Amino acid sequence: MGMIKEFKEFVMRGNVVDLAVGVIIGGAFGKIVSSLVEDIITPLLLKPALNAAGAENIEKWAPGGMLLGKFIAAVISFIVIAFVLFLIIKGMNTASKKKEAEAPSAPPEPSNQEKLLMEIRDALKK
Repeated sequence: MGMIKEFKEFVMRGNVVDLAVGVIIGGAFGKIVSSLVEDIITPLLLKPALNAAGAENIEKWAPGGMLLGKFIAAVISFIVIAFVLFLIIKGMNTASKKKEAEAPSAPPEPSNQEKLLMEIRDALKK
């Protein structure tokens, strides 16, 4: 019975729940980014470039029976997805930095040594 109680405490800890939420949101975000790349960016940018190069059916290219074209298409897709994620994260970081710069910061608390020196100064003034 002790092991079940220990497991329940482990699962109910904030870190595990936060991690689970992060994984779920990450999966949903992955679908959004994949859709952005596959449905918007690829038809607008990648397809015309491949058509101009004469490689519109790159996935079907299989020299010697190896599906080399499929691998190249996966690499291109990865690069495009990574670049889109880079742009999204860069934009979020820029917005976050602007928000931090706008927030007023409180002056730092004086150290114990500074407090003591201020007390001595005030005592000498009296």
